[in-house]
Amino acid sequence: MERVRDRPEGSYVASLAEAGVERAAQKLGEEAVEAAVSATARDGRLAEEAADVLFHLYVLLAVAGVDLAEVEAEAGALLAELGYDVKFGASVGAAEQVFMQSTVML
Repeated sequence: MERVRDRPEGSYVASLAEAGVERAAQKLGEEAVEAAVSATARDGRLAEEAADVLFHLYVLLAVAGVDLAEVEAEAGALLAELGYDVKFGASVGAAEQVFMQSTVML
Protein backbone atom coordinates (compact mmCIF):
# COMPACT_ATOMS: atom_id res chain seq x y z
CA MET A 1 0.00 0.00 0.00
CA GLU A 2 1.37 3.33 -1.06
CA ARG A 3 0.16 5.14 2.04
CA VAL A 4 1.99 2.70 4.31
CA ARG A 5 5.17 3.20 2.31
CA ASP A 6 4.90 6.96 1.70
CA ARG A 7 3.00 7.88 4.88
CA PRO A 8 1.46 11.14 3.69
CA GLU A 9 0.57 13.61 6.42
CA GLY A 10 -3.06 13.35 7.56
CA SER A 11 -3.58 9.87 6.10
CA TYR A 12 -5.52 7.40 8.27
CA VAL A 13 -3.51 4.50 6.84
CA ALA A 14 -0.27 6.33 7.49
CA SER A 15 -1.33 6.94 11.10
CA LEU A 16 -1.93 3.21 11.58
CA ALA A 17 1.44 2.45 10.00
CA GLU A 18 3.16 4.93 12.30
CA ALA A 19 1.47 3.33 15.32
CA GLY A 20 2.88 -0.06 14.31
CA VAL A 21 1.78 -3.64 13.90
CA GLU A 22 0.18 -3.83 17.35
CA ARG A 23 -2.22 -0.93 16.65
CA ALA A 24 -3.02 -2.17 13.14
CA ALA A 25 -3.76 -5.62 14.59
CA GLN A 26 -5.92 -4.13 17.35
CA LYS A 27 -7.90 -2.15 14.78
CA LEU A 28 -8.44 -5.29 12.68
CA GLY A 29 -9.74 -7.07 15.77
CA GLU A 30 -12.14 -4.24 16.56
CA GLU A 31 -13.49 -4.31 13.01
CA ALA A 32 -13.87 -8.11 13.11
CA VAL A 33 -15.92 -7.86 16.30
CA GLU A 34 -18.14 -5.23 14.67
CA ALA A 35 -18.70 -7.58 11.70
CA ALA A 36 -19.59 -10.46 14.01
CA VAL A 37 -22.01 -8.29 15.98
CA SER A 38 -23.59 -7.08 12.76
CA ALA A 39 -24.03 -10.63 11.51
CA THR A 40 -25.69 -11.84 14.68
CA ALA A 41 -27.84 -8.71 14.96
CA ARG A 42 -28.89 -9.08 11.31
CA ASP A 43 -28.79 -5.31 11.07
CA GLY A 44 -28.13 -5.17 7.33
CA ARG A 45 -24.63 -3.76 7.78
CA LEU A 46 -22.60 -6.94 7.43
CA ALA A 47 -21.28 -6.10 3.94
CA GLU A 48 -20.12 -2.70 5.19
CA GLU A 49 -18.48 -4.19 8.27
CA ALA A 50 -16.87 -6.96 6.20
CA ALA A 51 -15.39 -4.31 3.90
CA ASP A 52 -13.87 -2.64 6.98
CA VAL A 53 -12.39 -5.98 8.06
CA LEU A 54 -10.83 -6.55 4.64
CA PHE A 55 -9.50 -3.00 4.48
CA HIS A 56 -7.88 -3.27 7.91
CA LEU A 57 -6.49 -6.72 7.06
CA TYR A 58 -4.81 -5.24 3.98
CA VAL A 59 -3.40 -2.44 6.13
CA LEU A 60 -2.10 -4.90 8.74
CA LEU A 61 -0.47 -7.04 6.06
CA ALA A 62 1.24 -3.98 4.59
CA VAL A 63 2.40 -2.69 7.97
CA ALA A 64 3.71 -6.15 8.88
CA GLY A 65 5.46 -6.49 5.51
CA VAL A 66 3.48 -9.51 4.36
CA ASP A 67 2.88 -9.69 0.61
CA LEU A 68 -0.66 -10.45 -0.54
CA ALA A 69 0.72 -13.12 -2.90
CA GLU A 70 1.98 -15.00 0.17
CA VAL A 71 -1.52 -14.89 1.69
CA GLU A 72 -3.05 -16.11 -1.57
CA ALA A 73 -0.57 -19.01 -1.68
CA GLU A 74 -1.43 -19.99 1.89
CA ALA A 75 -5.17 -19.73 1.19
CA GLY A 76 -4.76 -21.80 -1.97
CA ALA A 77 -2.89 -24.48 -0.04
CA LEU A 78 -5.57 -24.53 2.66
CA LEU A 79 -8.38 -24.79 0.12
CA ALA A 80 -6.52 -27.54 -1.77
CA GLU A 81 -6.14 -29.41 1.51
CA LEU A 82 -9.91 -29.12 1.96
CA GLY A 83 -10.47 -30.55 -1.53
CA TYR A 84 -11.18 -27.37 -3.50
CA ASP A 85 -9.51 -26.61 -6.81
CA VAL A 86 -9.26 -22.81 -6.62
CA LYS A 87 -7.01 -20.60 -8.68
CA PHE A 88 -6.52 -17.07 -7.38
CA GLY A 89 -6.49 -14.24 -9.87
CA ALA A 90 -9.14 -15.83 -12.08
CA SER A 91 -12.09 -13.78 -13.29
CA VAL A 92 -14.27 -15.33 -10.59
CA GLY A 93 -13.03 -14.67 -7.06
CA ALA A 94 -11.81 -17.50 -4.88
CA ALA A 95 -14.66 -17.15 -2.40
CA GLU A 96 -17.22 -17.40 -5.20
CA GLN A 97 -15.43 -20.46 -6.58
CA VAL A 98 -15.51 -22.19 -3.19
CA PHE A 99 -19.18 -21.29 -2.77
CA MET A 100 -20.09 -22.59 -6.22
CA GLN A 101 -18.13 -25.82 -5.69
CA SER A 102 -19.61 -26.42 -2.25
CA THR A 103 -23.18 -25.85 -3.42
CA VAL A 104 -22.66 -28.27 -6.32
CA MET A 105 -21.43 -30.87 -3.80
CA LEU A 106 -24.60 -30.59 -1.68
